[in-house]
Amino acid sequence: MKNLYIKIIVKPDPLNSKTKIDASGVHLWLVLWKAFRSVEAHSHRHIATLDLGVSDFGVLEALLHKGPLTVTELGAKVLLTSGSMTAALDRLERRGLVEREGTADDRRVRVIRLTPKGKELIQKGFGEHKMAMEYAVEGLGEQDRAALVNLLRQLGQSAEQKLTHRRSANGSTQGLSAKSSKKGSREE
Repeated sequence: MKNLYIKIIVKPDPLNSKTKIDASGVHLWLVLWKAFRSVEAHSHRHIATLDLGVSDFGVLEALLHKGPLTVTELGAKVLLTSGSMTAALDRLERRGLVEREGTADDRRVRVIRLTPKGKELIQKGFGEHKMAMEYAVEGLGEQDRAALVNLLRQLGQSAEQKLTHRRSANGSTQGLSAKSSKKGSREE
């Protein structure tokens, strides 16, 4: 009879580890950036299978979930500049996926809507995209995901508020520590 040896490797749980985790702002940013890039790669890989670019997918997805939108509203939803928005709409219109229509109220305003072909493509593609993104994040359980969503939302809102603080009368940015304010100040 031969002996069977099994080696069990237990990875330490970083949350219960006695090793201190670097929670500095710069380390948090680095970890967040790396995680984003990894998840983003899954997204880009799937979108490429639809024969779409990321911008075009974003436009179609916004129209699917929000309905017809003006060019300005659509650009704000998908974070595209005016020039990039025009290029994306031209590509999608050439493929017969969207159509532009004028409005009776203002001939300068164009409303963008999905064509039946565009709606069919994005409905199927978005369903597949949801599955691809589930696969990308399946390393986290549902409770961890919910906690992460809440924490990231809180972080994003807090960081956004700091960006929108008004400049004080002397031109320095509010919210910076005295040390970092002095570095950038010419009034030392």
